[in-house]
Amino acid sequence: MTENSAAIVQKVWNYANVMRDDGLSYGDYVEQITFLIFLKMAQERMEQGKDVKIAKDYQWKNLAKKDGDDLEAHYRHTLEALGKYPGLLGVIFKKAQNKISDPAKLAHLINMIGKEDWSSMSTDVKGGAGQYFTPRPLIRAMVEVMRPKTGMVIADPA
Repeated sequence: MTENSAAIVQKVWNYANVMRDDGLSYGDYVEQITFLIFLKMAQERMEQGKDVKIAKDYQWKNLAKKDGDDLEAHYRHTLEALGKYPGLLGVIFKKAQNKISDPAKLAHLINMIGKEDWSSMSTDVKGGAGQYFTPRPLIRAMVEVMRPKTGMVIADPA
């Protein structure tokens, strides 16, 4: 059973304070959760039979199975590999880097994100201190990947 969307969003944003205390800037946190939520949503779309193509090694379900130093290394390699993909996927992950140095905190964030079905959320995700806008290349990539139809609702991961 999942929490309501507002509670989930609040939990993810609250974790930004933990990460800030560990030296991760707010902007870097937003970037990392964007990458992670995008990967999770890509997995959800693949499971729905949608046309999303990410090699098995770099899919969310593979990342979510890792822990410790293996998790940190795998996440770093996943970001690097996806940045070399052709098309919009490569644009989204171009020059992406893991900025979460503590594998336990990365695992906690992955676990939090992994519990939810982000594709079905109907809530607009907003920052606690104001609105934060998604970069245009990411918007274009999301539109191409999601291929929205009239009446469809999409949760913006940023």
